[in-house]
Amino acid sequence: MSVGAPGVVVFGTGFGCFTHVRALRNAGFEVKAVVGRDPEKTRQRARAFEVPEALVSRDDALALPGVSAVTIATPPHTHAEIALAAMEAGKHLICEKPLARDVAEGEAMRDAAERAGVVALVGTEFRFDAGQATLARCVARGEVGEPRLATVLLHVGVLADPKAEIPAWWADAGQGGGWLGAHGSQVIDQIRFTLGEFESVCASLPRVVERGMSADDAFVVQFRLASGCLGTMQSTCSDRSPPMIETRVAGTRGSAWIRGVGSEVFLADASGTRRVDVDDDLAGGEISPPPEGTMQTDYEKMIGHGLDIPPWTRLAECFRAQIEGRPTPSRSRPAQLEDGIAALRVLEAARRSAAERRWIEL
Repeated sequence: MSVGAPGVVVFGTGFGCFTHVRALRNAGFEVKAVVGRDPEKTRQRARAFEVPEALVSRDDALALPGVSAVTIATPPHTHAEIALAAMEAGKHLICEKPLARDVAEGEAMRDAAERAGVVALVGTEFRFDAGQATLARCVARGEVGEPRLATVLLHVGVLADPKAEIPAWWADAGQGGGWLGAHGSQVIDQIRFTLGEFESVCASLPRVVERGMSADDAFVVQFRLASGCLGTMQSTCSDRSPPMIETRVAGTRGSAWIRGVGSEVFLADASGTRRVDVDDDLAGGEISPPPEGTMQTDYEKMIGHGLDIPPWTRLAECFRAQIEGRPTPSRSRPAQLEDGIAALRVLEAARRSAAERRWIEL
């Protein structure tokens, strides 16, 4: 078993700094360096988040003494390259979702992790979110009976302005950009974690706001799960009206839902409606703003709000426990690379469905 704070390098100066750096420290890691593409921006972010090293070289980062792990929060088309090099160097890792550009890259990452014998997880932190994890546990206990209908809706306006500042890669479907990859990958994992595997999907990928980008800013996906449960996930980041948020599962005995994006979960059945208790391993966690002046673009305001920090801290705590060979501190199971590959299969099916305008079997 290791002693002291394990050293970690964070790849990515956006979500990597806003969430990874702070959550890793909460979990007892020592953040040794942040790695970015732009030297000056990387130096500025390293200073703001009090990270000792600001690097632009992947190999220099992996060669730093005392580093046993990396986290990857770079554009999706760069995930596999960084992850493969990190695992070849014997580093444990957490890679953000979507795991890679496609299933083939994801499978190569999984195979490399097995060869290297490292801990390799996917950054689907909302498995540890108080609201979403409580809903999943409520369903697992059979409190709604057999799930028959699932609804996940999220309409927000963070990128509704056509002039909103977004990274070039995020606007490019070929680089894994767009709202389906960014938010849909999280929802897909939430559904799999709560209700089981996808069987088929029928999707549309509209652009609510025209801003000259090839990627989507919205998605509507109907789905059938292997269990027979039917559902819809619909979301956009470009709705100027007040936010609309709904996560609900209706079953043969009752219905359970999350109030907004918080930790309050309710169950309605034949005995009435009641609030579901949040388990101790999901409770608490500080949501704090990032250092003043670091959120400069509309995109950074979308990813830097801090709601992710408590669940990402719980993910990082499980990551550290697995590295050190200790029991994980949460009942929730972190996503393995195989989970990331399963989500990529759903993403690929949804994109094919949207292009061919038909249901696609997985």
